[in-house]
Amino acid sequence: MSKVMGLFANFRIRKRVLAFADAFIVVVAGLFANFPLPLYATAIDRADQFAIFFLSIIMCFSALQFFGSYNKLWRYLNRYDFLSCVKGIFSGLIVTHFFFYLVRGTLHWEFALVQACIASFGACLFRYMFRNTFISLVELGHRDALKKRTMIIGAGKATALLLNEIKNSSLDAEKGLATSVAARINPVCLIDDDREKIGKPFEGVLVAGSTNDIPKIAKHEKIEQIIFSIPSCPPKDRQTIMDACGKTGLPVKVIPFVGSLLDTSQIGDGATSYATQIRDIKVEDLLGREPIKFDNKDIRAYIENKVCMVTGGGGSIGSELVRQIAKYNPKQIIIVDIYENNAYDIQQELVMEYGNSLNLVTLIASVRDYFRMNKIYKTYHPDVVFHAAAHKHVPLMENNPMEAIKNNVVGTFNVATLAMFNNVKKFVMISTDKAVNPTNVMGASKRCCEMIVRFMSMCKDSSTEFVVTRFGNVLGSNGSVIPLFKRQIEQGKPVTVTHPEIIRYFMTIPEAVSLVLEAASIAHGGEIFVLDMGMPVKIVTLAENLIRMYGKVPYKDVPIKFTGLRPGEKIKEELLMNEEGLKKTKNKLIFIGKQIDIDTSKFINELWKLKCAASENNDEVAIRALHAIVPSFTTPEKFNKTVLEKSESKKAWGFKKKSPTLKVVPDETLVDDIPCMVPNSHVEYVPLVH
Repeated sequence: MSKVMGLFANFRIRKRVLAFADAFIVVVAGLFANFPLPLYATAIDRADQFAIFFLSIIMCFSALQFFGSYNKLWRYLNRYDFLSCVKGIFSGLIVTHFFFYLVRGTLHWEFALVQACIASFGACLFRYMFRNTFISLVELGHRDALKKRTMIIGAGKATALLLNEIKNSSLDAEKGLATSVAARINPVCLIDDDREKIGKPFEGVLVAGSTNDIPKIAKHEKIEQIIFSIPSCPPKDRQTIMDACGKTGLPVKVIPFVGSLLDTSQIGDGATSYATQIRDIKVEDLLGREPIKFDNKDIRAYIENKVCMVTGGGGSIGSELVRQIAKYNPKQIIIVDIYENNAYDIQQELVMEYGNSLNLVTLIASVRDYFRMNKIYKTYHPDVVFHAAAHKHVPLMENNPMEAIKNNVVGTFNVATLAMFNNVKKFVMISTDKAVNPTNVMGASKRCCEMIVRFMSMCKDSSTEFVVTRFGNVLGSNGSVIPLFKRQIEQGKPVTVTHPEIIRYFMTIPEAVSLVLEAASIAHGGEIFVLDMGMPVKIVTLAENLIRMYGKVPYKDVPIKFTGLRPGEKIKEELLMNEEGLKKTKNKLIFIGKQIDIDTSKFINELWKLKCAASENNDEVAIRALHAIVPSFTTPEKFNKTVLEKSESKKAWGFKKKSPTLKVVPDETLVDDIPCMVPNSHVEYVPLVH
C-alpha cells in the first residue's frame, strides 16, 4: 500500500497514467463506434481504423493538454474540469476526422459522432472513478501513516480491553468519525511468557514470542513503539522486561498499575477511554519495587479538623504535603514560604480544586525570622507543624555554608522552640539521608537539625511530640537529577553524570510525603523514622534508562559524560548512622531508628557558637563550628576513598554484591525511656536571634 501511494504521490506519474487511460478509452470508443455502423452506414475498413485510431490518440492528447485536462489535481476535480475533458475529446476527434477527410476524401461523420460521445463519457467516468479511488487511497494512507506499528507486552485482560477499543476506534475512523488515541495504534504482535499462548492469536493478534524475544521480534516486525500492558506485573519482572525493551531503542509506553486505572466499565459507551490512560514510562517505573502503601485511616485521625502548618510549603515536598493534607479535611492549612512564586502556584492550584471549601492561608515569611514566626504561631495556633523549609542543594551550600547554617539550623531551632512554647501537638521535621555521616555542609546542617529536634524531644516540660523523617533522593524534586537529564536529552546535549560508581536511594514525591504523614500519625515523640527504600540505583543506570525512554540508544544517540564528583558529594549515601538500630512498625517498610543521646548543656552552647559564626559570615569559623557540633561530619575525599577501596577489594576477591537490607535489632535493645537532661536556665529557651 505504501509503495502504491508513493507512486501516485508523484504528479508526473499520475499525468502519464491519465494520458495512457485516455488513449485506451479513445481506441475502445472507436471499436464500439464501428461495431454498430453497418446498421446505418458503411463500416470502416481495418486500414482506415488504424489510421484514425493513431491520429485520434495524438489529436485528443494535444487537445486535452490544450484545455488543461492534465493539469488538474484529481482531489479537486469539478464539473468545469469534466467539461474541459469533453471539449478536448470532441476537438481532438473533429481535427482527426477533418485531417482524414483532407487526405482520403472520405468523411465518416456518423463514426466520428459516436466515437466522440463514447470517448467523452469514458474519459469523464474514468476521472470520476479514479478521483474517488485516489481520495480513498490517500485517506487510507494517512490513517496508516498515523498508526504506529505497535508491540504489546502481555496477553491478558488489560490487553483484551485495549485491543477491543482499538478495533472499535478503527471502525469509527472508517465511518469518518474523529480518530482517538486507540485509532492510532496498529497492534502488530503480542508478547507473553505463557507458552500455551505463544504462536496463537489473542483477540485477533498473534502472540509472537516471549519477553526474551522482544529485541529480535521488534527488529523483524519493524516495530515503532512498545506498550507494556501488564498493570499487575511484579516489580522485579517489570524491571527485567523494561531492560529488554530498552535494548530495542524504541519508545515504551505503559498501562498504569491496576490501582491507578480509571473505571473502564463504560468504555463501550464512550464514557471512559482505556487507551487514553496509556502513558510514557516514568523513571519511578524502573525503581524495581511497588509504590509504598500507607494507612490513610491513621493519617486522617490526626489531620482531620486540625490546623496544619507547612514551612517551605511551596517546594517540591512542601507542596505535595499540602496537597495530601487537603484530602483529609483539615480545619485549616497554613502555607509558609519565603519564595512567593512557589507559594502562589500551590495556593492557586488548591483554590481551583477546592474553592472555598478549604480554609487556606498563604504567608510569605522566613523561618530565620524568629519574631515573624512567633507572630504566625500566636495568630493561627497550629496543631501540627511540618517543617520542610531548607536549603538542600549540595554544591551551592558548599559555596555558601553560612546560608545553610542560617536557614537550616537556625530556622529549624526557631520553628521547633516556638512549637514547644505554643503547645503544638506534633512537630515533624523532614530530613535527608545526606545527614548520615555527612560529607558536605548541607548534610551536616541537616544532621544538626535532627539533633535540634532530638534536643527538643528530651525536654520533659514539653508537651509537643517531636519527630524526624529521613529518606533518600526524591524523583522529580527541584534540583534533582531527573529534570536535568531530561533537559539535556531534549536539547540534544550529552547527559552529565558525576561518577560511574555513584549510587543513590530513590523514592517518589508522593511516597516521601506519605511517609512523613504516616510517621507523624504513629509517632509518640523522639523517634526518627526511616524508610526501607529497596535497592539503591546507580545514577549512570538511571541516565541510561531515561535515554532509552526517549527511544534513543545510550552512548550512541546520546553520549553520557562523566564530569567528576561535585564539591561535598558522596559516592554512596547511607540511611543509618553506625549508632542507630531499627525497630519495626506496623508498616513493614517503615522503621524507627534509635536516636543518639545528646549532652544537652554542651549542645546548646555549641549551637549558639555555630549561629554566631554564621551571623559573622565567616565561612572558615562556621564550618569549624559545624564540625564541632556534628562529630560524624567528615570530608568527601576521605569518605569516598574508603568506599572505593572497599569496592575494589570486593571485586578483587570476587565477592558477589548482596542486596542491601536494613538491619533490624530486637525491640528490647532500644532504650524507650531516655533520661531527660534539662539545660541550665540561662540557656534553656534562648531563641537564636540577634
